[in-house]
Amino acid sequence: MGMYFKHILMALFVALLAGCDQQGSSADKEVRAPYVRMATLKSADENTLMLSGIVQARHETPIAFQVDGRIIKRHADAGQSVAQGQTLFNMDQRDLKQSVQAAKANVLAAEAAVATAQADAARMKAMQAENLVSVRALDRSTLKVREAITRKDATKAKYAQALNGLSYTQLTAPVAGVLLEVTGEAGQVVQAGQSVAVLAHDGEREVELFFPDLIRPPQFGSLLYTPGRLVDLTLREVSGAVDPESRTWRARYSVLQEGQRLALGSVVRAKFIIPGDDVQTFVIPITALDERGQGAVLWRVINGEAQAINIKVVSITAESAKVQGNLKIGEKVIALGTHLLMPNMAVKALIK
Repeated sequence: MGMYFKHILMALFVALLAGCDQQGSSADKEVRAPYVRMATLKSADENTLMLSGIVQARHETPIAFQVDGRIIKRHADAGQSVAQGQTLFNMDQRDLKQSVQAAKANVLAAEAAVATAQADAARMKAMQAENLVSVRALDRSTLKVREAITRKDATKAKYAQALNGLSYTQLTAPVAGVLLEVTGEAGQVVQAGQSVAVLAHDGEREVELFFPDLIRPPQFGSLLYTPGRLVDLTLREVSGAVDPESRTWRARYSVLQEGQRLALGSVVRAKFIIPGDDVQTFVIPITALDERGQGAVLWRVINGEAQAINIKVVSITAESAKVQGNLKIGEKVIALGTHLLMPNMAVKALIK
């Protein structure tokens, strides 16, 4: 009987130890679970989109010489306002002056050849009237006159080209505007058509903006000209395809009214009304977004463990992001430290 009770006591002791180990393991897991800060999902206001853009001129023209040569003088600098016809650069004229002289000499020679051919033809005509030469000889002399006149016309055309080339050594502003950049320098040898400056025309101004690939640029918008004051924007052009690197649409909007006085290159804010769609969009803190894998995810706490859910990013700002996915308004997601989370990782939601 004593041995029987002894075996029962031993079995109870072993069971008690096993229970203590299980409770200890569970307690250790609970102690190791870090606290995570949560954020509540809110519906994004899809009716308003704010973007930053750059003010640019409606027309920007690269300025270049029409002949090859060496620049001998530069008259303008970047940022300078210039008038139509104002001289910007001068090119060395020596070679072109010689070309003009050679072309002029060819014209004089061609004119002398015409005079000689005409005199010969006149003599042939008089001699043929007296039957001293054949009709064929007269025809040949007449043909020589025509050939001489044709050569004279060709040399005159080349002379005009040489004069034009000489005039091209002075590069002037085609219209009034502002020089955005000037790259040509005195002593530099340039080719015809090589840009030496970029001229922004006076007049119409535009704002260049980049829209997320999921948002097609609207036809109209508003520019935040001064605090509390808006200037109308009208879409002029949009890129034919989404940029493969930035995943954005490039759009240029014409600035109306007093916005024409905006400084070129300045950064401005623009406001657009974007039609909503049937897909619910949510706004989250930018810190809640996890993009370590193949796609963006958010993390939820389910039964004390971190669980990821795939989402689609619509747009991103410095502080927040707009996303779409199988989510609900009011649902809580992990807002900080998402780059440290792993699936099924034990966590504790920090309740304010």
